[in-house]
Amino acid sequence: MSFEESAPWMAAPPVNEDNSDLPDWYRNHQLESWKAFLAAPDPLRNDPKWRFADLRQIRFSELVPAAEATDPEALIARAKAERLEHVAAHYIFANNRLIHSEVNTIPEGAICLPINEALVQHGDLMKEYFMKEDSSLGGERFVALHGAASLSGLFLYAPKGVVFEEPVVVHHFAGGDYQTVFPHSLVIAGENASASMMETFESIGQDEHSLVVGMVDLVAEDAGHVQYVALQDLSDSGAKHVQLNSSRAGRDGKVKSAFVNLGATWVRNESINRMVGTGSDCQIYSANLANGSQEYDQRTLQSHEAQHTTSNLLFKNALYDESRTIFGGLIQVHPGSHHTDSFQTCRNLLGSEKAEANAMPGLEINADQVKCSHGSTSGQISDEEIFYLQARGIPAESARQMISLGFMNEAILRLDGKEIKEHLFERVAAKFKKLLK
Repeated sequence: MSFEESAPWMAAPPVNEDNSDLPDWYRNHQLESWKAFLAAPDPLRNDPKWRFADLRQIRFSELVPAAEATDPEALIARAKAERLEHVAAHYIFANNRLIHSEVNTIPEGAICLPINEALVQHGDLMKEYFMKEDSSLGGERFVALHGAASLSGLFLYAPKGVVFEEPVVVHHFAGGDYQTVFPHSLVIAGENASASMMETFESIGQDEHSLVVGMVDLVAEDAGHVQYVALQDLSDSGAKHVQLNSSRAGRDGKVKSAFVNLGATWVRNESINRMVGTGSDCQIYSANLANGSQEYDQRTLQSHEAQHTTSNLLFKNALYDESRTIFGGLIQVHPGSHHTDSFQTCRNLLGSEKAEANAMPGLEINADQVKCSHGSTSGQISDEEIFYLQARGIPAESARQMISLGFMNEAILRLDGKEIKEHLFERVAAKFKKLLK
């Protein structure tokens, strides 16, 4: 077995504020996380959880906490111009710092606060849910670094019976070479409650080499509903993005999460989805448009831990130039989790002979009377499809765009909320237009 030297990444914990007001349990969590980070090695070439990944992308040695953004007003205006029309609240963060908050229609009894304010005001409630899921998909070192850092992001809590009629929208801007931000979202829907959040990740400038190390905790208690959508459109000239998601659904609880990747040079998405109560359901969708030398690496786990649980995963990747995608997914049915119904599909549309799509779907079944399936396909747009559209007066390049958009939009259509879907359609279409120039 060969070993590679682990780079130091950071010389000190990435903390940029006085944490004396934060609860003791959280400060201890930061200290223990830093120790775990120092002890954790970089991923190795022979680690199956990093199979096919370009490990040169994580040879960090100059990372620093992000400095304050120099023109926050311009970023606020930019985020407001891009956002959905109807939102329950809108928060904007730049380089790990809150620069704008706007609250419109937060239901009575609900909590919607920046993560550090919530830790001070609702620390006991957050302690029950914050970073409680074990990371088992390969990103343990990123988890530890995130746990030691100063965080941006939101705590969104819908208590029993409370329903958010409109989504909470969050913008994260990152910039500066080797500067690192740590967004964290904690979304909880209590019994018979419902909450929705959409996050957008963008670069401050066009040629940024920043790093985003984000985490998301989604919890749907008994009969609770949570929807979470992440739109990643960072600079493709060097920005990198790591996002580690965990979802837990209780009895008859439902969690729906989606990832739309358009930017960044390198992306690592990990998604652990646990169905822990009878009748629980998790749905995981992703639409990814890669070009140039972009690499999108996505690993998932659908963990069925109770009877009569369901899950559905649909990932759509459209690849151009010399881009690469990696998908590694496992459906795991635990002993006694009978009557499980689970699906896992990854489809790749190759727009270039040099593009590369890798897929590793898997099943692990330890129960009876289950219905589980997985599959992956890769292929190019057929000449017959192009000819059909050309015969109706549509130029070849426009025909390719139409087919590719329809291919990717299938995953987006599974989401709730007309405005969210239309917004994502528009962002995907805008990137396709850049590809045609």
